[in-house]
Formats: sequence, structure tokens, C-alpha cells
Amino acid sequence: MARICVFCGSRTGTRPEYAAAARALARAMIARGCGLVYGGGRVGLMGVIADALLSAGGEVVGVIPEFMVERELAHPGATLLRRVTSMQERKQTMIDLADAFVTLPGGVGTLDELFEVLSLEQLGFHGKPSGLLNVGGYFDALLGFMARATEEGFIREQHRAQLTVAAEPEPLLDRLLARVR
Repeated sequence: MARICVFCGSRTGTRPEYAAAARALARAMIARGCGLVYGGGRVGLMGVIADALLSAGGEVVGVIPEFMVERELAHPGATLLRRVTSMQERKQTMIDLADAFVTLPGGVGTLDELFEVLSLEQLGFHGKPSGLLNVGGYFDALLGFMARATEEGFIREQHRAQLTVAAEPEPLLDRLLARVR
């Protein structure tokens, strides 16, 4: 079974389409026999996607720092909940457990996770594919920035091309899973 690590918000955002996209991604993952690796939370889009996979009988592996467990943010129904000591250990554990990565809308932490994975792939520390689910154009400005950074010589085109982008979960997952080694 391929495990997809999903980076997403600990909030649901202002538009209902974000939660709908998380549920659609969960359905697409179940249809392809994929398990979930994620930040272990019960709140926000993290909780939405975990609940959707669990209700369909899917595997949900949460990775959460101890201080978040203490704040009662851990998902109580996760198939497996890995407790770690720091945010850095959380990211590394998620990277180690995953076969591919999908980023949904989120904030600073979500972007940190996305760019950590892209940076590590660029440096040759892993060869796992990364995707961006561009729900309702949420990431358009970020994609524009990346294009500008490429034009200005700060990002090589081959590295920008590492990131697979789609507006719907099915084609995104199909493209990512075709690249899983």
C-alpha cells in the first residue's frame, strides 16, 4: 500500500470547498488503496481528511509532537499515532513514512512542510514525488512566485517541475502514484 503524506491546515479556512477537497482526496486515496500519513491532528483540514479516510476503512498514520497531544489536539481514532518530541522530528518522520506528498490549503506550517520536502528532494535526500492540490486557485499566487523565482534564476526549471499541480485529486494522485518507486 502506498502512503500519501498530506500537508494541510489545522483550520478549515473560510471556504467550504477546502473541506470538500480534503474529503474528495480521501475518497480518491481509498479508491487507489492508499493510506494517509499526516500531522496527527483532529482539527481543521487535518481532521477532515483523517475522518474521511477512517470512515471508509482507510489507514491513518498520525505524527504529532508531544506538546500537541497535551493540548488535546491529537486525533483519537488514528490507526497509528506516532508521538515525537519536536516539529522537526515530526516532519522527518512523515517524510520517512510516506511514498508521496500532497499539499492542500493551509498556512505557514503547511508551506514549511511543502518547502522542506521540495528542498530535500532537490538536494537528493529523497526521490518521492510531491503534488499541490490547487483548490479554487488557492495556490495561484505561490505558483506565480515560483515562476518568478525561476525567471530570476533562483529556482531551476527542473526543480520547479518537481511539483505536480492539479485542481482535482484524481489526476493529481494518478500522476504522483505513477512516479512512486
